[in-house]
Amino acid sequence: MTDAVKTGQWLDQLASVGYCIIPDLLPKSTLGNLEADLESDFQQTPFGQGDFYGYRTKRFGSLLRRSRFAADLVCEPTIISLAERILKPACERIQLNVAQAIEIHPGEIEQFPHCDQDMWPGDKGGQQYLLNVMWPLSRFTKVNGATRLYLGTHKQSVEMLEQLPDPIVAECPPGSAICFLGSTIHGAGANRSDDVRRAIVIGYSLGWLKPYENLWLAYPPHIAKDFEPELAELAGYTQHRPNLGNYEGQCPSTLLHDIVPAFPRATDALRPDQQAAVREFAGAQRLTS
Repeated sequence: MTDAVKTGQWLDQLASVGYCIIPDLLPKSTLGNLEADLESDFQQTPFGQGDFYGYRTKRFGSLLRRSRFAADLVCEPTIISLAERILKPACERIQLNVAQAIEIHPGEIEQFPHCDQDMWPGDKGGQQYLLNVMWPLSRFTKVNGATRLYLGTHKQSVEMLEQLPDPIVAECPPGSAICFLGSTIHGAGANRSDDVRRAIVIGYSLGWLKPYENLWLAYPPHIAKDFEPELAELAGYTQHRPNLGNYEGQCPSTLLHDIVPAFPRATDALRPDQQAAVREFAGAQRLTS
Protein backbone atom coordinates (compact mmCIF):
# COMPACT_ATOMS: atom_id res chain seq x y z
CA MET A 1 0.00 0.00 0.00
CA THR A 2 1.46 3.37 -1.00
CA ASP A 3 1.96 6.26 1.42
CA ALA A 4 -0.64 8.28 -0.49
CA VAL A 5 -3.25 5.54 -0.07
CA LYS A 6 -2.46 5.21 3.63
CA THR A 7 -2.70 8.99 4.10
CA GLY A 8 -6.05 8.93 2.33
CA GLN A 9 -7.31 6.27 4.72
CA TRP A 10 -6.26 8.29 7.77
CA LEU A 11 -7.92 11.38 6.29
CA ASP A 12 -11.12 9.43 5.71
CA GLN A 13 -11.15 8.25 9.32
CA LEU A 14 -10.48 11.75 10.64
CA ALA A 15 -13.34 13.10 8.55
CA SER A 16 -15.65 10.29 9.61
CA VAL A 17 -15.09 9.96 13.36
CA GLY A 18 -12.70 12.83 14.22
CA TYR A 19 -9.61 10.83 15.11
CA CYS A 20 -7.23 8.11 13.98
CA ILE A 21 -4.35 6.19 15.56
CA ILE A 22 -1.41 5.55 13.25
CA PRO A 23 0.72 2.66 14.53
CA ASP A 24 4.52 2.46 14.38
CA LEU A 25 4.96 5.89 12.83
CA LEU A 26 8.20 6.68 14.67
CA PRO A 27 10.89 4.36 16.06
CA LYS A 28 10.60 3.82 19.79
CA SER A 29 14.27 4.80 20.01
CA THR A 30 13.40 8.33 18.86
CA LEU A 31 10.79 8.66 21.60
CA GLY A 32 13.21 7.16 24.12
CA ASN A 33 15.94 9.64 23.21
CA LEU A 34 13.48 12.52 23.46
CA GLU A 35 12.26 11.35 26.85
CA ALA A 36 15.85 11.04 28.10
CA ASP A 37 16.58 14.61 27.01
CA LEU A 38 13.46 15.83 28.85
CA GLU A 39 13.99 13.83 32.04
CA SER A 40 15.42 16.74 34.01
CA ASP A 41 12.60 19.02 32.80
CA PHE A 42 9.99 16.51 33.91
CA GLN A 43 11.62 16.35 37.34
CA GLN A 44 11.90 20.13 37.79
CA THR A 45 8.52 21.20 36.38
CA PRO A 46 5.90 21.84 39.09
CA PHE A 47 2.39 20.45 39.04
CA GLY A 48 -0.28 22.50 37.28
CA GLN A 49 -2.61 24.99 38.92
CA GLY A 50 -6.29 24.70 38.05
CA ASP A 51 -8.91 22.06 37.42
CA PHE A 52 -8.37 22.10 33.66
CA TYR A 53 -4.58 21.66 33.56
CA GLY A 54 -4.77 19.39 36.59
CA TYR A 55 -3.24 19.51 40.05
CA ARG A 56 -1.45 16.17 39.52
CA THR A 57 -0.27 16.90 35.99
CA LYS A 58 2.95 18.53 34.78
CA ARG A 59 3.23 20.42 31.48
CA PHE A 60 6.00 22.31 29.72
CA GLY A 61 6.54 23.57 26.18
CA SER A 62 9.38 24.98 24.05
CA LEU A 63 10.36 21.42 23.19
CA LEU A 64 12.34 22.33 20.08
CA ARG A 65 14.94 24.07 22.21
CA ARG A 66 15.02 21.33 24.84
CA SER A 67 15.79 18.37 22.56
CA ARG A 68 16.85 17.94 18.95
CA PHE A 69 14.63 14.86 18.76
CA ALA A 70 11.49 16.99 19.11
CA ALA A 71 11.93 18.07 15.49
CA ASP A 72 11.41 14.45 14.39
CA LEU A 73 7.90 14.61 15.81
CA VAL A 74 7.07 18.10 14.54
CA CYS A 75 8.29 17.42 10.97
CA GLU A 76 7.12 13.82 10.59
CA PRO A 77 6.15 13.62 6.87
CA THR A 78 2.87 11.69 7.21
CA ILE A 79 1.65 14.07 9.92
CA ILE A 80 2.65 17.17 7.93
CA SER A 81 0.77 15.78 4.92
CA LEU A 82 -2.36 15.20 7.02
CA ALA A 83 -2.18 18.66 8.57
CA GLU A 84 -1.79 20.36 5.20
CA ARG A 85 -4.63 18.41 3.62
CA ILE A 86 -6.95 19.27 6.51
CA LEU A 87 -5.98 22.91 7.05
CA LYS A 88 -4.71 24.34 3.77
CA PRO A 89 -8.12 24.89 2.19
CA ALA A 90 -8.34 27.86 4.56
CA CYS A 91 -4.73 29.05 4.70
CA GLU A 92 -1.62 29.41 2.57
CA ARG A 93 0.61 27.62 5.09
CA ILE A 94 0.23 25.81 8.38
CA GLN A 95 2.05 26.66 11.60
CA LEU A 96 3.07 24.95 14.81
CA ASN A 97 0.40 25.57 17.42
CA VAL A 98 1.98 23.77 20.36
CA ALA A 99 4.82 21.40 21.25
CA GLN A 100 4.23 20.36 24.84
CA ALA A 101 5.23 17.55 27.18
CA ILE A 102 2.60 16.19 29.57
CA GLU A 103 3.13 13.97 32.60
CA ILE A 104 0.04 12.70 34.45
CA HIS A 105 0.74 11.41 37.94
CA PRO A 106 -1.10 8.72 39.89
CA GLY A 107 -4.20 10.11 41.53
CA GLU A 108 -5.00 12.63 38.78
CA ILE A 109 -8.70 12.80 37.96
CA GLU A 110 -10.27 12.68 34.50
CA GLN A 111 -9.86 15.92 32.57
CA PHE A 112 -12.84 18.03 31.56
CA PRO A 113 -14.00 16.97 28.06
CA HIS A 114 -13.26 19.79 25.63
CA CYS A 115 -12.35 20.65 22.05
CA ASP A 116 -9.24 22.74 21.47
CA GLN A 117 -10.85 24.72 18.66
CA ASP A 118 -12.74 26.62 21.36
CA MET A 119 -9.53 28.60 22.00
CA TRP A 120 -10.58 30.81 19.11
CA PRO A 121 -14.01 32.49 19.40
CA GLY A 122 -16.56 32.79 16.66
CA ASP A 123 -18.34 30.51 14.25
CA LYS A 124 -15.94 28.02 12.66
CA GLY A 125 -18.32 26.89 9.94
CA GLY A 126 -17.13 23.69 8.34
CA GLN A 127 -13.43 24.56 8.45
CA GLN A 128 -11.03 22.87 10.83
CA TYR A 129 -8.65 25.19 12.66
CA LEU A 130 -6.37 22.62 14.22
CA LEU A 131 -4.91 19.12 14.04
CA ASN A 132 -3.47 17.64 17.24
CA VAL A 133 -1.12 14.69 17.48
CA MET A 134 -0.52 12.93 20.79
CA TRP A 135 2.72 10.92 20.89
CA PRO A 136 2.82 8.52 23.87
CA LEU A 137 6.13 8.25 25.72
CA SER A 138 4.53 5.71 28.06
CA ARG A 139 2.20 2.97 26.87
CA PHE A 140 -1.29 4.47 26.94
CA THR A 141 -3.80 2.35 28.87
CA LYS A 142 -7.26 2.87 30.27
CA VAL A 143 -5.80 2.62 33.79
CA ASN A 144 -3.01 5.21 33.47
CA GLY A 145 -5.01 8.01 31.87
CA ALA A 146 -4.91 7.42 28.12
CA THR A 147 -6.61 10.14 26.08
CA ARG A 148 -10.39 9.72 25.81
CA LEU A 149 -11.94 10.67 22.46
CA TYR A 150 -15.63 11.29 21.80
CA LEU A 151 -16.32 10.00 18.32
CA GLY A 152 -18.39 12.13 15.96
CA THR A 153 -18.34 15.23 18.16
CA HIS A 154 -16.52 17.12 15.39
CA LYS A 155 -19.79 17.02 13.45
CA GLN A 156 -22.24 18.07 16.13
CA SER A 157 -22.87 20.84 18.63
CA VAL A 158 -22.66 19.58 22.21
CA GLU A 159 -24.27 21.91 24.73
CA MET A 160 -24.17 19.65 27.80
CA LEU A 161 -21.84 16.88 28.93
CA GLU A 162 -24.84 14.58 29.23
CA GLN A 163 -25.13 14.68 25.44
CA LEU A 164 -21.69 13.15 24.92
CA PRO A 165 -21.42 9.60 23.60
CA ASP A 166 -19.30 7.08 25.45
CA PRO A 167 -15.63 7.79 24.66
CA ILE A 168 -13.08 5.47 23.16
CA VAL A 169 -9.82 5.13 25.06
CA ALA A 170 -6.75 5.64 22.87
CA GLU A 171 -4.72 2.69 24.14
CA CYS A 172 -1.46 2.33 22.20
CA PRO A 173 2.32 2.03 22.66
CA PRO A 174 5.07 4.59 22.06
CA GLY A 175 5.70 5.09 18.36
CA SER A 176 1.99 5.46 17.66
CA ALA A 177 0.46 8.81 16.70
CA ILE A 178 -2.99 9.65 18.07
CA CYS A 179 -4.37 12.25 15.65
CA PHE A 180 -7.56 14.19 16.32
CA LEU A 181 -9.22 17.28 14.93
CA GLY A 182 -9.42 20.54 16.83
CA SER A 183 -13.21 20.15 16.84
CA THR A 184 -13.14 16.65 18.38
CA ILE A 185 -14.05 16.58 22.07
CA HIS A 186 -11.43 14.78 24.13
CA GLY A 187 -9.68 14.76 27.49
CA ALA A 188 -7.09 12.89 29.48
CA GLY A 189 -8.32 9.97 31.54
CA ALA A 190 -7.82 9.49 35.26
CA ASN A 191 -4.52 7.92 36.25
CA ARG A 192 -5.46 5.03 38.55
CA SER A 193 -2.12 3.28 38.10
CA ASP A 194 1.04 3.45 40.21
CA ASP A 195 3.11 5.05 37.42
CA VAL A 196 3.23 8.38 35.61
CA ARG A 197 1.81 8.63 32.10
CA ARG A 198 3.96 10.71 29.75
CA ALA A 199 3.23 12.05 26.29
CA ILE A 200 4.08 14.78 23.81
CA VAL A 201 1.34 16.77 22.11
CA ILE A 202 2.16 18.49 18.82
CA GLY A 203 -0.49 20.71 17.29
CA TYR A 204 -0.74 22.41 13.88
CA SER A 205 -3.09 25.29 13.14
CA LEU A 206 -4.09 27.66 10.35
CA GLY A 207 -1.14 29.90 9.56
CA TRP A 208 -3.04 33.13 10.22
CA LEU A 209 -4.26 32.22 13.72
CA LYS A 210 -2.72 33.31 17.00
CA PRO A 211 -1.11 30.06 18.20
CA TYR A 212 -1.60 28.51 21.63
CA GLU A 213 2.12 28.67 22.33
CA ASN A 214 3.86 32.01 21.80
CA LEU A 215 6.34 30.75 19.24
CA TRP A 216 8.57 33.84 19.07
CA LEU A 217 9.15 33.77 22.83
CA ALA A 218 9.59 29.99 22.86
CA TYR A 219 12.05 30.12 19.94
CA PRO A 220 13.71 33.55 19.69
CA PRO A 221 15.98 34.20 16.68
CA HIS A 222 19.18 33.02 18.39
CA ILE A 223 17.50 29.62 18.90
CA ALA A 224 15.56 29.39 15.62
CA LYS A 225 18.58 30.29 13.47
CA ASP A 226 19.81 26.71 13.98
CA PHE A 227 16.52 25.18 12.79
CA GLU A 228 16.14 23.59 9.37
CA PRO A 229 14.14 25.90 7.04
CA GLU A 230 10.93 23.82 7.25
CA LEU A 231 11.07 23.82 11.03
CA ALA A 232 11.80 27.56 11.22
CA GLU A 233 8.76 28.26 9.03
CA LEU A 234 6.53 26.09 11.23
CA ALA A 235 7.88 27.98 14.25
CA GLY A 236 6.69 31.31 12.85
CA TYR A 237 9.65 32.60 10.85
CA THR A 238 7.70 33.18 7.66
CA GLN A 239 4.93 35.43 6.38
CA HIS A 240 1.39 34.40 5.64
CA ARG A 241 0.37 36.38 2.57
CA PRO A 242 -0.75 39.11 2.42
CA ASN A 243 1.95 40.62 4.64
CA LEU A 244 0.83 38.86 7.83
CA GLY A 245 3.45 38.27 10.50
CA ASN A 246 6.09 40.50 8.95
CA TYR A 247 9.07 42.11 10.66
CA GLU A 248 9.66 45.71 9.50
CA GLY A 249 7.84 44.89 6.27
CA GLN A 250 9.95 41.80 5.56
CA CYS A 251 9.71 38.07 6.20
CA PRO A 252 10.74 37.44 9.83
CA SER A 253 13.23 34.85 8.57
CA THR A 254 15.51 37.86 7.96
CA LEU A 255 16.16 37.74 11.72
CA LEU A 256 17.80 34.34 11.28
CA HIS A 257 20.53 35.71 9.01
CA ASP A 258 24.00 36.49 10.28
CA ILE A 259 23.54 40.15 9.37
CA VAL A 260 20.20 41.84 10.02
CA PRO A 261 19.79 45.28 8.41
CA ALA A 262 19.11 48.11 10.83
CA PHE A 263 16.59 49.60 8.39
CA PRO A 264 15.00 46.83 6.31
CA ARG A 265 13.21 47.64 3.06
CA ALA A 266 9.46 47.00 3.38
CA THR A 267 8.61 44.55 0.59
CA ASP A 268 5.22 43.35 -0.66
CA ALA A 269 4.25 39.78 0.22
CA LEU A 270 0.96 39.33 -1.64
CA ARG A 271 -0.98 36.41 -3.03
CA PRO A 272 -0.68 36.07 -6.83
CA ASP A 273 -4.23 37.36 -7.37
CA GLN A 274 -3.57 40.36 -5.15
CA GLN A 275 -0.22 41.02 -6.79
CA ALA A 276 -1.85 41.05 -10.22
CA ALA A 277 -4.63 43.41 -9.12
CA VAL A 278 -2.21 45.79 -7.41
CA ARG A 279 0.17 45.76 -10.39
CA GLU A 280 -2.67 46.53 -12.82
CA PHE A 281 -3.97 49.37 -10.65
CA ALA A 282 -0.51 50.85 -10.12
CA GLY A 283 0.22 50.65 -13.84
CA ALA A 284 -2.95 52.56 -14.66
CA GLN A 285 -2.11 55.19 -12.07
CA ARG A 286 1.34 55.73 -13.54
CA LEU A 287 -0.13 56.23 -17.01
CA THR A 288 -2.42 59.01 -15.77
CA SER A 289 0.02 60.73 -13.44
